[in-house]
Amino acid sequence: MRRFLAVAGLAAMVLGISACGGYGSSSPMTPNHTPTPPTDAITIDITGVNGAQSFFPNPSTVPLGKRVVWHNVDTVTHRVMFDDGELDTGNIAPGAFSAPMGLVAPGPYHCSIHPPMVGRINDGQ
Repeated sequence: MRRFLAVAGLAAMVLGISACGGYGSSSPMTPNHTPTPPTDAITIDITGVNGAQSFFPNPSTVPLGKRVVWHNVDTVTHRVMFDDGELDTGNIAPGAFSAPMGLVAPGPYHCSIHPPMVGRINDGQ
C-alpha cells in the first residue's frame, strides 16, 4: 500500500509539472481567441518555443491597417505582445486563433509567457 501511494504521488507531481505550460508561467490560461480567423486577415502561426523560429512566417510583411491573427499550432498557451506594448493578443490556447487585430505600426514582437520567442512584422506598403 505504501508503494502504491508513493507511485501515485509521483505520478501526480509529474502530471502537475507537465500541465503548467513551461517557463513557470503564472498567467491565467483563459484564451482570448476567435474560433476561426476572418478571411481578410493575415495569419501568423505560433510554432513553439524556438527563438526567431517560433513564428511562421518570420518576419511577416503586413500592410498598415491590415488585420492580423496569430494561430497557436503549439501544445502550450502563448501570448503575443509587440515590444513597444502597442499590441497584446491575450492568452492564445493551443489550437486557437487570436482575435483579429489591425496593425498600427510594424516592429518586433515576442511571447510574454516565453520571452525567447521573438518575431517581427515588416511594413508591406
